[in-house]
Amino acid sequence: MHAYRSHSCADLNASNVGDTVRLSGWVLRIRDHGGILFVDLRDHYGITQVLCDPDSPVFAEMEKVRSEWCIRIDGNVKARDPELVNAKIPTGEVEVFVRDLEVLGASEELPLIVFGDQEYPEETRLKYRFLDLRREAMQDNMKLRSDVVASMRKRMWGLDFREFQTPIITASSPEGARDFLVPSRLHPGKFYALPQAPQQFKQLLMVSGFDKYFQIAPCFRDEDPRADRSPTDFYQLDLEMSFVSQQDVFDTIQPVLQGVFEEFGGGRKVDSEWPQISYRDAALWYGTDKPDLRNPIKMQDVSEHFRGSGFAIFAKILEQEGTEIRAIPAPTGGSRKFCDRMNAFAQKEGLPGMGYIFWRDQGEGMEAAGPLAKNIGPERTEAIREQLGLGVGDAAFFLGGKAKAFETVAGKARDVIGDDLGLTDKDRFAFAWIVDFPIYEKDEETGEVDFEHNPFSMPQGGMDALLGDPLEVLGYQYDLACNGYEIVSGAIRNHRPEIMFKAFEIAGYGEDEVKKRFGGMVNAFRFGAPPHGGCAAGIDRIVMLLADEQNIREVILFPMNQRAEDLMMDAPSLPTNEQLRELRLRVLPPED
Repeated sequence: MHAYRSHSCADLNASNVGDTVRLSGWVLRIRDHGGILFVDLRDHYGITQVLCDPDSPVFAEMEKVRSEWCIRIDGNVKARDPELVNAKIPTGEVEVFVRDLEVLGASEELPLIVFGDQEYPEETRLKYRFLDLRREAMQDNMKLRSDVVASMRKRMWGLDFREFQTPIITASSPEGARDFLVPSRLHPGKFYALPQAPQQFKQLLMVSGFDKYFQIAPCFRDEDPRADRSPTDFYQLDLEMSFVSQQDVFDTIQPVLQGVFEEFGGGRKVDSEWPQISYRDAALWYGTDKPDLRNPIKMQDVSEHFRGSGFAIFAKILEQEGTEIRAIPAPTGGSRKFCDRMNAFAQKEGLPGMGYIFWRDQGEGMEAAGPLAKNIGPERTEAIREQLGLGVGDAAFFLGGKAKAFETVAGKARDVIGDDLGLTDKDRFAFAWIVDFPIYEKDEETGEVDFEHNPFSMPQGGMDALLGDPLEVLGYQYDLACNGYEIVSGAIRNHRPEIMFKAFEIAGYGEDEVKKRFGGMVNAFRFGAPPHGGCAAGIDRIVMLLADEQNIREVILFPMNQRAEDLMMDAPSLPTNEQLRELRLRVLPPED
């Protein structure tokens, strides 16, 4: 017999009754029923119940065993009594009577309990991540992650893509976040960078004549942490193609991701229609470029109804250039109690409040209620109601000013309204391509023009577009949103050196600076670069959605905490003096 097991803890069933077997695993829990010890033995594959009574030659040793000890047992498979069958597990028809026992690894007192759903501080969970990962929910999440990656690979190979590995130690890359720098021992004073993405290398692959590339790529960015973002590293399904249009990229990645969500979505509906929404429309309708389309609410500009109205606050706002009044419809939200709740929400977000109107039935017809309705009068109120398509029992909330100042709060308010009123379909994955990103923006204080989004996207209209108003230039850049999260970002690349130099010139970067910062890619584009484009899908975030988790750390094996610290491995750590001398580095003390 094998040294450790003849079967896994998920293998045994009624057909094994009478067999002598060997199992190894961890003690999930022990129950003493009148001198008979019942032990749930767990391994990666499942659970088997084993029992030991005073007739067993190892009963005394089994009494010493505690939760999470790693043990090996030999025993005989017995059928459970019909009324004791556990239909919830594959091995529920049988149990194993223990004849021999070996303790493979005893455990000290546990800092967190593996069995059950007890909540522990994140600090404890991350410090003892190896224990945290033994819990069933975490095992399921990590198996899901592995299966999703395997499915992605299979689907990409099925589309005739080849997988290539790009360098991990490289030069600094223009991805918009901070680099992790790596000092060079052989070149004192110089630094490599960990790649923020394989961006430049995958484009160089297209110049090299490889038509379709993909990679399950590690990416490294020194970013501020969020619930849906790792502060140090993450993985993405990275792909690039030559001789493609924007629509070609969409048509390639949609069946891959749609198939993954259908395969692992647990029966939730997966939308097959993925609308294409311009960046400006997404900001207007949803207050974000990653809208949750499960929520049917669309915001609207209602400025004309308040211009010159009796509501002085909004009327004065609209006298300023670049301002607007936006309405957030709230179907079924027509009660003063709900309106007060949303007002309190706005105040928590740092605003003085939100204006509102709600419509109620007064017996003799519909009446508009709320301070705004009284100030602007019935005619304007009715025009707002008709524009928004609302009726009795509905409400609308209003924010005003320059869009960038209130848009984020408006988007959050839309989400809260959709959730609180039960309008958001939680049992669904809804996707939307966000397109037509502006390439440039103007600094309101300095008046200078700089890049608002990816500077390496091909401008729509090519060189001709760059000869006009830069604030009107749109790029062939796109994101894919799913349930309020950005899960894909990509672009058709600017592969023409003369267009690239002009694009950077508008933002104040001379040709020499572009060559210095991005010399490898610019140099390659001089030698017959094909039109090309691609995208990258965030694996961690996709698995987070599929696992129905709210925090990305729940689907990463060994994540950092919110302060970018690895509590388990004690990183980052101080270098030794010998290491610093070898690298010719000196560390400055931290600022107070």
